[in-house]
Amino acid sequence: MTSTSALSVNALSEPLVKQLIDDAQRLRVDIVRTPAGTVIVDAGVNAAGSVEAGLLIARICMGGLGHVTQRIAFDAAPLWPAFIEVHASNPVLACLASQYAGWSLSATKEQTGGKKFFSLGSGPARALACKEPLFDELGYRDRHDRGALVMEVDRLPPQVVIDKVLNDCGLAPANLVIAVTPTQSVAGTVQVVARVVEVALHKTHVLGVDLNEIVDVSGNAPLPPPAPDGVQAMGRTNDAILYGGRVHLTVKSDAVAKKLAAELPSSNARGYGEPFADIFKSFNYDFYQIDAALFAPAEAWVSSLESGVTYHGGTLNKALLDAQWQAR
Repeated sequence: MTSTSALSVNALSEPLVKQLIDDAQRLRVDIVRTPAGTVIVDAGVNAAGSVEAGLLIARICMGGLGHVTQRIAFDAAPLWPAFIEVHASNPVLACLASQYAGWSLSATKEQTGGKKFFSLGSGPARALACKEPLFDELGYRDRHDRGALVMEVDRLPPQVVIDKVLNDCGLAPANLVIAVTPTQSVAGTVQVVARVVEVALHKTHVLGVDLNEIVDVSGNAPLPPPAPDGVQAMGRTNDAILYGGRVHLTVKSDAVAKKLAAELPSSNARGYGEPFADIFKSFNYDFYQIDAALFAPAEAWVSSLESGVTYHGGTLNKALLDAQWQAR
């Protein structure tokens, strides 16, 4: 990552953060400021939010290094009418150093004065704090005086968690923006489905592939309607990627292209073929008990710069998506 280490994901995302705040009314998000000046963008807790807000937050999540758009596909036999499309030319930095939800942020009920809080933080501020071992492996640390974090949670963060983020990132309170996107909200559904490429990069890393092999990544996944509760929403957004997500990776070597085409798709995992919400329930709502290989796109196309050959693996599961999302 030496060629991209000079890039600041927080600096690159700063104009997008400003747009999110300045266009709050149009995007149907609420702006809440703490007494110390930290900005909380409510994109679905009390605010209605919007697809456009979700797209912008997804771009912020990628540290300003990703292109995220919505596409409508009413063709002869569509997998689904709406898709989220993602592209990154600095995929390791955009997806793993920024977008990946890897920062565990929690507080006890005693600390909050109410009920306990837990969220996995994602977005560019992660690269300021560097609290995850992943950053040592990436050899990347951002240095900037402003930061943005995204929390996929159904309530606004308590002050004790905000203080932890400020301390770990070394930021003044007024220089931190936190966007909150519940999974069951419109914006939350969008920003989770927009992780289709990030999921592929993370599994590539888990498979032990040298991340310097990855040159370019693009992908898409169907955008389901939000669900009425958190578990069902989590099921829908994961199903969108596991059974409807497609990625195209460009890599340097032929051996890596073959390996990823064969091993990247979600069909390699135990539990494949069942709705994610059912799998989640069967493991007592413990993510860490689920086969990690399941968190992957349904289909992978991998092109080798060495040979010019493209390899393909996996398949879409339209029947499962139809059974989960359409009226019967």
